[in-house]
Amino acid sequence: MKKTGERSSQDGPDSAAERNAVEILTPQRLASPVVFASPHSGRDYPTAFLKNARLDQHGLRQSEDSYVDLLFDAAPRHGSPLLRALFPRAYVDVNRSRDELDPRMFADDLPAGADTRSSRVIAGLGVIPRIVADGQDIYARKLRFADAKRRLAACYDPYHRALGDLVASAQGRFGCAVVIDCHSMPSAGGAPIRPGERPVDFVLGDRFGASCAGFVTELADETLCELGFETARNAPYAGGYVASSYGRPANGVHVLQIEINRALYLDEKRIARTAGFEQLRNAMITLIKRLSALRADDLWTAQAAE
Repeated sequence: MKKTGERSSQDGPDSAAERNAVEILTPQRLASPVVFASPHSGRDYPTAFLKNARLDQHGLRQSEDSYVDLLFDAAPRHGSPLLRALFPRAYVDVNRSRDELDPRMFADDLPAGADTRSSRVIAGLGVIPRIVADGQDIYARKLRFADAKRRLAACYDPYHRALGDLVASAQGRFGCAVVIDCHSMPSAGGAPIRPGERPVDFVLGDRFGASCAGFVTELADETLCELGFETARNAPYAGGYVASSYGRPANGVHVLQIEINRALYLDEKRIARTAGFEQLRNAMITLIKRLSALRADDLWTAQAAE
């Protein structure tokens, strides 16, 4: 299943008439209520976007959760689909509300319903980001709101339609759904809080239990610890828009956000996979197997006990 992208009048015509926005890797047989999703690992940079950005492609890639989709691409072999965005996070960030728009970026007025005062917008990291992860401005000139509308229609909406469809499909078949929202964090984000402690390898975010049954978080935590990783929960990443808007444990929909320390698999300066990539990918296969084995009865029983 693939969706298409768009061309921006502000950015100018792109070299491709259409751009694929999302891709779903589907199992031969859907055997699990678990859906894996990678919203920030897209590497398809529109030519016109690159042309009109003040940063080069390497600079823009600072915002990527680079190659996270490849760390989880074994999911279909274990009965779970994998949804991945193909467009870059610097272009559209689907882990934001559709209305989180930064008025500093636009030459014209935004709609009255725009959320211009969220903490993420104030930080420059709205649904159309103003800056990349290291704080550099993306654009040399202001955009038009029409360009944001086109991007949202071409990228944001297809991603959330696909995610919503996958959740609905899992609920229809299994009575529940579990979204594993897959991300990576800069190695600085995993720095030990106290001298002598190990760096954090994974941060598991369930919005302090609001987006996911503790049973799921505990299973992921135990599995990662058995594999020799250092884990933390909800700090510094408790879960973003996907966790807060989709996670409804009482209704049978669970969202667990996973943040992976990039030092485990990535040369952060070069944005290149290191020798640790395959080792980490093999570890993620173990995690995928454990999570994909979740059953509706396990979830409802655990939910009732909490």
